[in-house]
Amino acid sequence: MNIEIICVGKLKERYWQDAADEYIKRLGRFAKVSITELAEERLRGNSPSDEAAVIKAEGEAILAKLLPGRQSYIIALAVNGKRMTSESLAEKIAGLALEGKSRIAFVIGGSLGLSDDVLKASDLRLSFSDFTFPHQLMRVILLEQVYRAFKINAGETYHK
Repeated sequence: MNIEIICVGKLKERYWQDAADEYIKRLGRFAKVSITELAEERLRGNSPSDEAAVIKAEGEAILAKLLPGRQSYIIALAVNGKRMTSESLAEKIAGLALEGKSRIAFVIGGSLGLSDDVLKASDLRLSFSDFTFPHQLMRVILLEQVYRAFKINAGETYHK
């Protein structure tokens, strides 16, 4: 299985990078993980049109990475997405593998969220919570949950 995470922004603090690296290392038993970091667009003003321009530009950058060849099952992290338990995420990943989908792309937007075009292009919108998380922390949470899903699918005891 190939897991790709496409995200807006970089992990700036060393502790976030260390945490992400640890889960990527652990996931290595189960999947090949790649992370594509896209530049955050600069918000030039505070108007809704300024915010819309940022969301649009970041969305175009995401789609440029996702759509060529469209080989991946795309899961966009979105506050208004579907809620899942760790076990149901594990079932989803296992089901995708059984369907022959060997590539899953998770998308994490910038601080203003994802464009409608990215949401429309996704196969699943996934919500982790009604809470808003910094996208740096969200990357670590996502990696941990994907690792947990593979451990569940392997019948291992990590998730308890």
